[in-house]
Amino acid sequence: MLLSGPTLAPAVIAPRTPPSLAGRRTRYLVFCATYFYQGLIAGFSLTALANHLTARGVSAAEIGFHFALAGLPWTLQPILWGPVVDRAGDFRMGRRRYFAVAALLGCHVTLALLLWGSEDRLGWLGLIFLVHSLCAALLDTACDRMIMDHVPETELGRISGCTRAGFVTGSSLSAAVFAWMLTAYGLAVSARWLLAAAVLASLPILLVREAPGDALATLTRRGPVPRRLPFRRFLRRLLIGLKRPRALWLLALCFGLDGALGLFELPFSVDLLQRQAWDPAALSRLQAGLALASGTAGALVVGFWSDRVGPIRPLRALLLASAATFLSAGALIAVGLVGPAGPVILALTNMLPGLLIVALMPALLQASRGRAGAATQFEVYMAAMNLGSVAGTALAGWLAPVLPLAMVAVFVAAVFLGALRIAGRGNLLAARA
Repeated sequence: MLLSGPTLAPAVIAPRTPPSLAGRRTRYLVFCATYFYQGLIAGFSLTALANHLTARGVSAAEIGFHFALAGLPWTLQPILWGPVVDRAGDFRMGRRRYFAVAALLGCHVTLALLLWGSEDRLGWLGLIFLVHSLCAALLDTACDRMIMDHVPETELGRISGCTRAGFVTGSSLSAAVFAWMLTAYGLAVSARWLLAAAVLASLPILLVREAPGDALATLTRRGPVPRRLPFRRFLRRLLIGLKRPRALWLLALCFGLDGALGLFELPFSVDLLQRQAWDPAALSRLQAGLALASGTAGALVVGFWSDRVGPIRPLRALLLASAATFLSAGALIAVGLVGPAGPVILALTNMLPGLLIVALMPALLQASRGRAGAATQFEVYMAAMNLGSVAGTALAGWLAPVLPLAMVAVFVAAVFLGALRIAGRGNLLAARA
């Protein structure tokens, strides 16, 4: 007689869930890669291509005009794309990812036009990067809104550090590689490799769903078309929110910090090149190295710190340390040590202030969350920082002949101390209930 053993039930294999922003590691990969993509284009256009055109004899004024025009969409980003993303309905491929994918496709089509570009057609190059900036600004707005929607408050610091590290790494590598490639092979070959690198960097956000139940690619909506808040009423609510004392203080903080840095950076670089006779290439390498160090390892450290203790303490510590560095820089400049101590001053005034955005971004995201028009309000804060940087750099040209550089450093330190006091005001940077 045959004896049979116990019957084993067949193993049940759970269906594999497609990757989405619900996964922690997936979120870091998607957002880091997306900002790495943005850094690739910034390093190519603003550094490598601009230097290449300068070496070919194109005037700085002409280059500056066309690339400033390409930067216009970033200044108008809150008006252009914030209301579009905030007022959108729910698409089957994701409420915000729909816009990110559409923006990336527009970016790639625009970059492909570089294949028919030429160093001699500066107007055509400026138009290409203007259209690319329009698409990239939409991508940035959609990503910011996805961060608000899908990243827990306890991870905002790490996401901020991750996006900063991605952007800085992309821009540094792009500037170095394409500076060599443009000189050796020209624009056509460089454009092919730029397009290939851009497509690879954008694959994560193209292949990862926003939510597990979303479709990978479709133009259809989930359910009927929702009733949108009228645009004028949307703007009215946004303006009411921005007129609140808390929002006004945050706008002043964003504008003042980048404005103060702009006041010092330009005249100090001019002093090193013209009075101290520094080599421009050596200065560029040192600045790139400092930016890479602070924007990668430093950004990740500050991000972990912000998640552990909240964004306010790291921000206030960085503001205090930055004020001390500018006071030290002012003292070194005042005693005539600009030449020998130039690298030290450059390190002091570049690395710590560059980390402020990593600590400030989680606080601004928390302050914008839970309000109609959250993406628009956050982009307004970012635009205030960009406007402050532009205003500070423009004002520096007027102040340089009349205000000694040491006094400028002391003034910047005073601005940081004022920002330190503002950051400690009650619940200014606390999360919204």
